[in-house]
Amino acid sequence: MLGNLLSNIREKKGLSKTSISEVTGINVGHLTHIEKGERNPSQKALRDICRALDIPYQPVSYTYDKELTEEQKRFNLIDSVPYNTVPLVTGVMDMVICPSSIPDASMAFIMPDDTMKASVPRGSVVFVELNTIPAHRELGLFKYQDSIVVRRAIYRKYKIILKADNLLTKDIIIEDGSQLTIIGKIHVEN
Repeated sequence: MLGNLLSNIREKKGLSKTSISEVTGINVGHLTHIEKGERNPSQKALRDICRALDIPYQPVSYTYDKELTEEQKRFNLIDSVPYNTVPLVTGVMDMVICPSSIPDASMAFIMPDDTMKASVPRGSVVFVELNTIPAHRELGLFKYQDSIVVRRAIYRKYKIILKADNLLTKDIIIEDGSQLTIIGKIHVEN
């Protein structure tokens, strides 16, 4: 996923691998292997690449060692990963122990509503693996239009459905992925 993201960003910015190579000192062949996902860059190399692309390192680093499924590639969800933004937190209540069973958690919050009450009751501590695209039927934290929502990602042939557990909550149907920002994959400690 990291290679796909870096390639996507580089192409959108109209930069060549040669220009990135000149700034970073990483040879073009190695950059090609990174973008194809055949090799992972060192942290220093990733920082250098991010600097050359003029993007922040940390949001991109969350995609390290992550893989895209075929459905995620089909929907081009790499375009929905926010590589240059971070969640805005309006208040920090406390710190919470991150369970070893959720090693990639980046942050946690308390579920504010009953939209996912069967799998995530209101008041539950929810852990977020930032910039990780949830697989089919996995829980995710999404920004859709102007709302941040926790939903189950359902991948259909021509659309993505963000499904709530609560039958009174309307599902969100995504036919154009540009409307969607994937903040991360959700984990709940059992």
